[in-house]
Amino acid sequence: MKRIACLLVSVVLATTFATAATNDAAAFDATFADRTLRVDLFHVGNGSEEVFTVDRLYDQGQWAGSRTHLVDPSAIGRYRVEVLGADDDQVLFSRDFNSYFGEYRTTSDAKRGTRRTFEETVLVPLPKRPVRIALEIRQQDGSFVRSLVFPVDPADPTIAREAPRGTPTIVRPDPVHEVHEAMDIAVLGEGYAADEAALFRADLEHLKKALFSQQPYQDLADQINVWGVLAPSQDSGCDEPGRGVWKRTALDLTFSSLGSPRYLLTENSRAVRNLAAHVPYDTIVIMVNSSRYGGGGIYNLYCTFTAHNQWTEYLFLHEFGHSFTGLADEYYTSSVAYDDFYPKGVEPPEPNITIHADPEHLKWKDLVTPGTPIPTPWRKAEYDRMDAAYQKRRQELNKEIAQAMRSGAPDEQVQKLKDEAEELSLTSARQVQQFLADSPYAGKVGAFEGAGYVSTGMYRPAVDCIMFSKGRKPYCPVCERAIRARIGFVGE
Repeated sequence: MKRIACLLVSVVLATTFATAATNDAAAFDATFADRTLRVDLFHVGNGSEEVFTVDRLYDQGQWAGSRTHLVDPSAIGRYRVEVLGADDDQVLFSRDFNSYFGEYRTTSDAKRGTRRTFEETVLVPLPKRPVRIALEIRQQDGSFVRSLVFPVDPADPTIAREAPRGTPTIVRPDPVHEVHEAMDIAVLGEGYAADEAALFRADLEHLKKALFSQQPYQDLADQINVWGVLAPSQDSGCDEPGRGVWKRTALDLTFSSLGSPRYLLTENSRAVRNLAAHVPYDTIVIMVNSSRYGGGGIYNLYCTFTAHNQWTEYLFLHEFGHSFTGLADEYYTSSVAYDDFYPKGVEPPEPNITIHADPEHLKWKDLVTPGTPIPTPWRKAEYDRMDAAYQKRRQELNKEIAQAMRSGAPDEQVQKLKDEAEELSLTSARQVQQFLADSPYAGKVGAFEGAGYVSTGMYRPAVDCIMFSKGRKPYCPVCERAIRARIGFVGE
């Protein structure tokens, strides 16, 4: 009788888990609790090897994600987390993501063999019964290989169940849309001192105005919640190692991440997740109390931007395109922190760049403007000469500013250099915008060579887009479609 009972239980569990992958709310409720299982990991390796190890699990608040879209069809990320049945490979839930380690592995240090360890976190709905969780790594051919599989029993007493730490300032959306049917954005304040809570609130309002004035977020405003969360820092600002500036801040954000002066990230994943845990969220934005140009965005991890410079709105919308939708950088002339980010001859997974320049294999071929040649001519050589001159002077000024600050030069001298850099940036952006607007195929969808940090052999959909150049401008139709689809995925 025991054996028959076990078989019956196994059949019931297998049926329940199989149903969960059919993407409906009843299946979710049969398999998962309406709570979040936070899995903290360590990601270790170099350019040729990488492994995941488990740190700690948390039963952490309400599940903010979709209860109908359980299996992620996007295949954008380099990594994937899956929830599997306890005794089979039925996929009950999955999400793709990218990571800080995934970027480190493409750097020269990693390729020389230097091993590093990064904190990482994945979120899945809390299962009602024992399951297995798998971490997978994308191979160059697009397939995924499992790196780590481990069992999870939701009744395990070692799963941490304490309330989130601290008592941060919480700014709630008004109104609050039902979290399972909305994209919930947790905006974390970084580098705001205890007496700067009002500044954080004002900056948050600026962010929301920028978001909801941009398509497609404007059309979908009733499907978006923006939450503000602020833990005061001891100092205002953030670290700027190249300029000799160090700050004691809540989330440890730093410029010069991975060696790129303007790249602004944090390796303190635990602090980020502990703060975000105070609200329901699908995606994290870190808003930094700094006037220096900088930011970063990693798919399904977080994005960062500085709140007090002339490019703040552009920075936020551009970096959010990376972190929430998985859009690629369409520019190719600026220096970046990684080498050969896209392997030659391999089609990138992102929706807005491609190695194919023929109409039949173009991933956005249904959006191509009729009559537009593929590939699409756009005076690329002239643009390259113009931008090369700007990049050269920009790098010279950045070095001069850093040297002046490290050597203790008078504030007036430093500020003069900073003002020159800002004026150069503005003048160049206006010149570029006019140059691109004068293209015979401006406003058309085609295949324009130069994208994804690659000058030749990689193509973008439009001559200009907020993913290509600085300024308040729209996403191109390909990027906008991808954003709409992603909001529909997390918010239904």
